[in-house]
This record gives sequence, C-alpha cells and structure tokens, in this order.
Amino acid sequence: MANLTVTRTYVGSIQNHRQVSDGLDSLGDSASKIWNVARWTVDRIWDVTGEIPDEGVLKSCMKNRSCWKDLNAQSSQKVIEELSDAFQSWFDLRHKFDEANPPGYRKHGDTRPRSTVTFKEDGFKHDPENNRVRLSKGSNLKEYWSDFILCEYQTRPDIDLSEVNRVQNVRAVWNGDEWELHFVCKVELESADPAGDEVAGIDLGIKNIATIAFPDEYVLYPGNSLKEDKHYFKRAEYDTEGENGPSEKSMWARRKLADRETHFYHVLSDTIITECVERGVGTLAVSWPEDVRDSDWGKTGNKKLHSWAFDRIYQYLAYKGEIHGVEVLKENEWNTSKTCSNCGDDTKENRVERGLYVCSSCGLVGNADCNGAENMRQKITPSPHGEDRSNGCVAQPSTYLFDREIGTFHTREQAVS
Repeated sequence: MANLTVTRTYVGSIQNHRQVSDGLDSLGDSASKIWNVARWTVDRIWDVTGEIPDEGVLKSCMKNRSCWKDLNAQSSQKVIEELSDAFQSWFDLRHKFDEANPPGYRKHGDTRPRSTVTFKEDGFKHDPENNRVRLSKGSNLKEYWSDFILCEYQTRPDIDLSEVNRVQNVRAVWNGDEWELHFVCKVELESADPAGDEVAGIDLGIKNIATIAFPDEYVLYPGNSLKEDKHYFKRAEYDTEGENGPSEKSMWARRKLADRETHFYHVLSDTIITECVERGVGTLAVSWPEDVRDSDWGKTGNKKLHSWAFDRIYQYLAYKGEIHGVEVLKENEWNTSKTCSNCGDDTKENRVERGLYVCSSCGLVGNADCNGAENMRQKITPSPHGEDRSNGCVAQPSTYLFDREIGTFHTREQAVS
C-alpha cells in the first residue's frame, strides 16, 4: 500500500470563547477594513488607468496604509489575495452574464461584518498536545501585556491534530453565532489495494447530480435537496443585500449555503465510492464535459451551468477513490447522451426529452441519464459480459435521495420526506 498526502480542513470550537471573542472581533473588523480600503484603492486606480491593479500592485499600495498593520503581515496579504480572487471571479461571471457586479464593500450601514482572518505560518503557534493555538495580532492592536490571542479549542473526538503532518494555516471564522477555528492540514493517508475488477460509469448532470451504471444496477442521485437549499439561501441573501454591500445576514446565508453544498458533495462522493467498493468496482469512468464552460445555453441555462460543480465532484471522487482502491478516470462525454448504449445508434432524435431515451434502431427505451452512464462505462468495458441491459433495467433505475435529518443518502423508500 502506498501513502497519499492530502489536504484536510478540521473545525475546532473555541472553549474559551468569552475570553477571546473581543480580540477576535477586532481582528475580524480589521480584515473588513483592509478589504474596504483596498477596494477603495482599486476604484481610484481604475478611474485613472482604466485597469484594475493586480495583486502585487495592490499589496504595495496597501502596505503604506495604517490599517495594514492591524493584522499580521501575512494575514493582511491574504485579504488582498481574496479581493483579487473576487475580481477574477467577477471577470469570469461578466463573460457569461451582463448583470454581474464587481465585488463590493464589506459594510452594512455604519458597521462592518466580521470577516474571516487567515493566519499563515508566521501568524500562529500551535500546541496540539494541549489543544491550544496562539494567533498573532498586528502591531496596531498589540498591547504591552498581550501580543497575541490564545485560543483553547476542541475538535471532533475522532480528530487528533497532533497526528497530522503539518498545519498549513489557521482561519478564524465567524459562523453567524460565534467564532470557530478552521485548521488546514496536510494529512498522510494509506491508499488501499484495488477494490475489484468490475467497471462502473458515472454521468454527471445538473438535475440528477450523478447517475451510476454499475455492472448489475443503475442508480440515480437527484439534486432536489441541493436545489431547495440554493433557492432558500439565495433568497435570504438577496433579500438582505444593502446599498453599502452585503449585510451580516446576507453573509450568513452565503456561508450556510457553501457549507450545505460542501457537505452534500462530500456525502455524495463518499456514498458513490462506498458503493463501488461493496460491488467490487475498481474502475470508475466519470463523464467530463470538455469546454462546456464556453458554451452558451442562454441566460437561464448559463446560470445553471456556472453553478454546476462537476469538477468539484470529480476531485472528491478522485482522492476518495485513491484511498479506497477505486481508480477514477476522467473520460470525454462527447455524444454519450445521444448514442444508444445497446446498439450504438447516434440519431439526435433518440433523445426524446430530458429524461427519456428511445432508440429508433433497436427499440431501447430508458432513462436518458442511465443511457449516458452506460456509455461511460462502455468506454472502459467495450464488451460487457452478460449484464442485463434490457429496457426494464435502463428505464427503472434505483433512486437515492438525500436525507437532511441524518445527512446521508437512502433509497426513495427509506428516505425521510
């Protein structure tokens, strides 16, 4: 077995929150202030030169500002990097949507929200044996009796940070109710022997997030719960957006949606890899939509396309598969949605509607996503050995729904409504 080094983020609750909350509030406010001053500086340079300054130029300008020294130097630099990333995301969005707006100020009325503060190697000192971490203040916030904030934390019982290779950075994150610590770590894991000789194919989509063609069964994983979360939290975000930028409730809605999405994709990938191991599947062929981001699906379609996390799902499947002995391969999905998995006919009209495939040559009738997933499987196994690929098998797949109450997937019959 080979060793595999991966990056993991572990969340720790702060046990002495009452003692350190004021100090963390001041750091979070300082991060928002640096963001706002940097955003104002971008506007001034933009007006004069007609161009948005890059990350290096902006850091050079900001080092002369007094607010720069409110945080540790590396923490201040991280705020500028986040702003530059936000402008890059805006450029990407503007390419798709005319109504996309550039990043705004972190301000609501006369107050600033508590921003995440990232502490890199020079900004923290970790004591994993005693579950403590020392977070550096900037020189402007240091007092003669305290140059740092000492946080006592607790992680999940199954997490021991003294066993990780290295803590890369620590983030102080306001979760809407209190501060918590996120430890970004390098972890060495032992990869498993191959799970088996069988092959499965997976078709990634927007409505059905994943459709799996196993050797003996087809399985659908709809994204209904994810769609409901996006509708609810996007509405909460937009309803509380202020003239001076996002409100605290708006920021809370963004964080909550991001957390829900991350959990959903992790559980989905865990479930798929577990199913592969239990069925003896050692190779998983994943559909990869080449250049799909450059396609034009219209205004509504482009919004859905931009939120499609196919690359994120693939990354989760790849590293989880490596740990459990499942080789995850990225395969071009070109023509797999319109080609019959039974006879190879690729008449465009065979795709009658989004969820229905009817082959005009051999008469195969089935779920269109299942047909696509089977085509992905056959990219690795061109000649399946006796598996049942009849109309009933393709047309009536098993459906696994996400159960919010316990955070796992169950068959439609078992899931809590």
